[in-house]
Amino acid sequence: MRERALVVAAADPRNLIEAQRSLDELIDLLDTAGVDVVDVVVQKRRRIDPAFYIGKGKAREVGELVRQLKVDAVVFNAKLSPKHVRNLSTIIPVKVLDRVDIILDIFAQHAGSAEAKIQVELAQLQHRLARLRVDPGALSRLGGGIGTRGPGETKLEIDRRRIQYRINRLKKRLQKIERVRQQKTKRQRLFFRAALVGYTSAGKSTLMNRLTRSNFKESEKLFTTLDTFTRAAWIKGATILVSDTVGFISDLPTELIAAFRSTLMVANESDLLLVVVDVSKPDFERDMEVVVDTLRHIGAGGRPKLYVFNKIDLLPSRYMLERLKHRYEGEDVVFTSAKTGEGIEDLKEAIHRYYLESIQSRSLP
Repeated sequence: MRERALVVAAADPRNLIEAQRSLDELIDLLDTAGVDVVDVVVQKRRRIDPAFYIGKGKAREVGELVRQLKVDAVVFNAKLSPKHVRNLSTIIPVKVLDRVDIILDIFAQHAGSAEAKIQVELAQLQHRLARLRVDPGALSRLGGGIGTRGPGETKLEIDRRRIQYRINRLKKRLQKIERVRQQKTKRQRLFFRAALVGYTSAGKSTLMNRLTRSNFKESEKLFTTLDTFTRAAWIKGATILVSDTVGFISDLPTELIAAFRSTLMVANESDLLLVVVDVSKPDFERDMEVVVDTLRHIGAGGRPKLYVFNKIDLLPSRYMLERLKHRYEGEDVVFTSAKTGEGIEDLKEAIHRYYLESIQSRSLP
């Protein structure tokens, strides 16, 4: 049975378009997490209230609305401070969650490999430990369901020392996995390596299947892929190793970036980054900015990039496609539809060009 949630957002009147975009994205995240949004409360304010995020009076209104709508949780479209959670929980009689909780919950649901499960649990514990430091009783109000799933959902009422001990154990396990990964990377250095990176749901897995003739899971849901998969693609007689990576999103929790750093390192180690963009989205350029910023954050900002403008089959008209091609003429951009196969040969040509340039640079004295 799907849970019911009330969404709360604080919108800066000077940037309502970005606020609406972020709110729509949160609603999509909640749908992916298996939660129905019953109602949305938006408060226009330039500054966040330091004690209650939306102010004490507004928090009381939300608490009353919760009683009327009989929802299971209130989800704020922000990263709440531990102080915010503590104070809001004194007024709102159900779980108080934030954007980070929802993203962590989705990751917990989709974690398949042992490594992904460890990474998610590590991020969950680090996120919740911060709240426990401020309010030891905060976790007891969470109950079950959304925001509490995954490997890290058990024994969350243990004291801080035991949580920190668990975090240290998980970090050591990830270090062992990373050493194995480094051994594999040494063997892969003999080949040209390309990594698919991009905003979540940009079509990376579908493109991966096209390039490598694989059969990885494809879905319109957010964050379907959490593990890094590497397969060989044969392009014009050359063997190219292609890796699929976890999708990015605006305000990606720092806990997740830290926990998934070993997985994201595939981007740092690649010879070419294939930045996949869902060009059918009206604000696709904003997604590109988020991806570039995230790559810079993990140290991969300087890697060679080929932009793959995907999902051209979803554009309203061919005229719009021609306009986009004209706008990005002369740049390293390829237009594709991973679903229909259109533009895939152009993409292979571009990848092969980078491959030849890499061979030439390696042969120089």
